[in-house]
Amino acid sequence: MTNRVATPGPSAGAVATTTAPTDVPVPGAAVVSSWAESSPASYTDAELASRIAEIERAIRQARMEQLKLIAEADRRRVFAAQSARSTQAWLQSLLRIDSREAKARVQVATDVTPAPEEQGESPSAALPAAAQTLSEGTMGIEHATIIARCIRNLPESARHRASEVEALLAENARRMCPRDLAKLAERIKYALDREGALREEHAQHEARELHYATARDGMLVIKARLDRETGAKFVEALRPLAAPRPETDGEKDSRTVGQRNADGFAAMVDLVLDSDQMPRTGGQRPHLTVTIDFDDLKQRLTNTPGTLTATEQSITAENVRRIACDCEVLPMVLGGDSLPLDVGTTQRTAPTHIRAALLQRDGVCAFPGCDRPPGTPQAHHIKHWIDGGPTEINNMVMLCPHHHRRIHDQHWSITMQRGRPMFTPPSSVDTSRKPKPGGKALPAAYQDTLRGLIPTPRTPEGTP
Repeated sequence: MTNRVATPGPSAGAVATTTAPTDVPVPGAAVVSSWAESSPASYTDAELASRIAEIERAIRQARMEQLKLIAEADRRRVFAAQSARSTQAWLQSLLRIDSREAKARVQVATDVTPAPEEQGESPSAALPAAAQTLSEGTMGIEHATIIARCIRNLPESARHRASEVEALLAENARRMCPRDLAKLAERIKYALDREGALREEHAQHEARELHYATARDGMLVIKARLDRETGAKFVEALRPLAAPRPETDGEKDSRTVGQRNADGFAAMVDLVLDSDQMPRTGGQRPHLTVTIDFDDLKQRLTNTPGTLTATEQSITAENVRRIACDCEVLPMVLGGDSLPLDVGTTQRTAPTHIRAALLQRDGVCAFPGCDRPPGTPQAHHIKHWIDGGPTEINNMVMLCPHHHRRIHDQHWSITMQRGRPMFTPPSSVDTSRKPKPGGKALPAAYQDTLRGLIPTPRTPEGTP
């Protein structure tokens, strides 16, 4: 271990690197030394946990010793001799840490280290309780930073309670992680500075913003800063929709957190658009409008795209076919100048009574293994209505948005057996292409399997 100290005398400010004397105890040295003498593989589980905790405590104690040295270096203005503009900049270069970390260490060092003795007075730290807890190794610098920030932000009306607040936070830092301690500090702020908290919430509301724009690759980019109330509503709505899907055949949900959040947001939009409470524009509920030549759509001409009216972006005919599985189609005859000449009536491919029957038969999603689907269920035509498939129960199946997309993208085939949907995977998913019963077909399959185990009811005596 090496120490960097300022040498006295005419050359004050020069920094020398020396080896720590062997007779000076170094915090944590004994713990680290004893750990190094044995192989971790030789420890029991309990010993491993104990050693990890011991070393963390030793590191924190050593950090407190470092904070004392930083405070002394700051008082001596060692940074000036090194041509640095501040102790923070000097420490950042010396320890190769980022500026934020350097600033935190200098601030904490100043707060937990006693100031130089005044005549007739004992030295005292600005945060004595935090200093004591740091010296014990029961909390780290992140905890101390939170405590210092809370004390600095106390209103004038609560300054007389600073010692009480600091002691409370230091005590809780012994058993809380920094995140939880920060929540406690915020609660203290709300309790002691209600007017300040209210001003902060008002400022956050005024600073709210949400922007969206279409990137060059056609994806929509959203940037938002929401006040805490709106943010909590957003998280509450998104969280259940972005939860990982249950394991299927032992495989966990492969989506990243970002992809799950994006899928959850898409499901939330579906729910909003399907709500009758949304404001109407021109007498119509909010809806997704796609324009495409009907013959191109019917003939699967993927080189002829459709247009998303809201963003004026192109979309492939294959995805339009997926969207059109459960939507309203408005036939419209256009003239040579692309202006409407005649407008027909809408056709709903899954009327209310059919959707009710499908939900009763399939549940929210009939795909095998989907037991927690987010979003609004979509009625899928087994034989697409564009290809002449009828809009009737035996030609339709309920799917969640995720599995609806998989059916189209991976080209699963669906057949009806005894009034229940059977899903046959493509060879890319299952080389044997073994059909799987879907949705509420599973209970029926279980009933057939268990039929031989259920005893036949006995006929009551005296009954012919």
